[in-house]
Amino acid sequence: MPDSFDRPFEPMTWGDGRQMYDLLAGLSVIEASSFVASPTAGLYCAQMGAEVIRVDQIGGGPDFRRWPVTAANDSLYWENLNRAKKSVALDLGRPEGRELLQELVRATGQFVTNFPVGGFLSHDTLAEGRADLITVRVMGWADGSPALDYTVNNSVGYPMLTGAGPDPVNHVLPAWDLLTGAYAAFALLAAIQRRNVSGEGCEVRLPLSDVAIGTVANLGGVAEVLYSGANRPRLGNAVYGLFGRDFVTRDGRRTMIVVVTPRQWTNLVAALGLGDAIAAIESDRGVSFAADDGLRFDHRDALYPLFERAIAARDHDDLAAAFDAGGIVHSPYRTMYDAVQDPALVADNPIFGAADNPSGFAYPAAGAFSTIPQAKRHSPRAAPLNGQHSEEVLADRLSLSSGEIARLIDAGIVGVASCKK
Repeated sequence: MPDSFDRPFEPMTWGDGRQMYDLLAGLSVIEASSFVASPTAGLYCAQMGAEVIRVDQIGGGPDFRRWPVTAANDSLYWENLNRAKKSVALDLGRPEGRELLQELVRATGQFVTNFPVGGFLSHDTLAEGRADLITVRVMGWADGSPALDYTVNNSVGYPMLTGAGPDPVNHVLPAWDLLTGAYAAFALLAAIQRRNVSGEGCEVRLPLSDVAIGTVANLGGVAEVLYSGANRPRLGNAVYGLFGRDFVTRDGRRTMIVVVTPRQWTNLVAALGLGDAIAAIESDRGVSFAADDGLRFDHRDALYPLFERAIAARDHDDLAAAFDAGGIVHSPYRTMYDAVQDPALVADNPIFGAADNPSGFAYPAAGAFSTIPQAKRHSPRAAPLNGQHSEEVLADRLSLSSGEIARLIDAGIVGVASCKK
């Protein structure tokens, strides 16, 4: 099938139209996955120039219509997590469709999936005839049982730290999915490096639960609760161990202020004219806040009321100018709709560019998050239609003839895209 279709599209002006790199040019990866973590791994590889071939059930997998969707039920979620990939559609419920996926994996040599351990996509089965195969398998729990970001997060305790209590508070960002996807891409490249040296393939199993509890450990959380024998208190919007909290200005703007260096503390106190009041607290309590994050946190009962009054007496724009001049870290709270109107975040940000999206809706398309001054960015590519590249991939990767591909299409084993826009 062709790589583009006639559909309504308005040229966009976001960014300079360059958002991808070719650092991974020459690397091909088969991806059979759904939802967030595994597709994210493929997306990151594609944004760095790898050829990522996503294989789905004909008509789309379980995430093909996941919200947010347009009025026509096109998933904006799907077309962004699968940007710059190719699409092959197979009937994976039939033996011949499964065999085609197995052959594609062996022909390519790199495979990313969140299909369960075992079955027709087990690493041992796929590695038959391709001993150097690398499989990266995203999992829920290490024992193979299913899990989602939202349940793993509960399991490691973060909702019991979020908010002010007493009820747990779930966050809306699928952090463990995103971290797992990024780690899966890293693990794939690490396994490829190992193969380059040893010639050996391997399977990398990456459970969300291990990414979550491992991250808790890396941030000191495991050691903290074992050392203290207690859970960390719930702090609302206060930042643990630092001077950081939300405050409301005279004109009703809620803003977050966080201090991480002695210079920021000094400049914050000066900007608010609190030098004498802070000195009085230090004298009364026998402490010095100048260079100790922990003391500012421990004595927040005395500090917060001072800052609340000082900030409530100033308008936001006035404070923001003073904070910017002093290198103080701050940001007002705003909606996501407001955020996407910010030129610094979107319109003038080179990670965004224009792409002809399958949904037909024109909006900024995100590319590689990193900026590499020594490498050229390339024009963005849209997400594929389901089965858009089936014929191309089967011919190139498996050397199937046009007649054989036609037979597979007619038999309903291979799906191809149709232009609906």
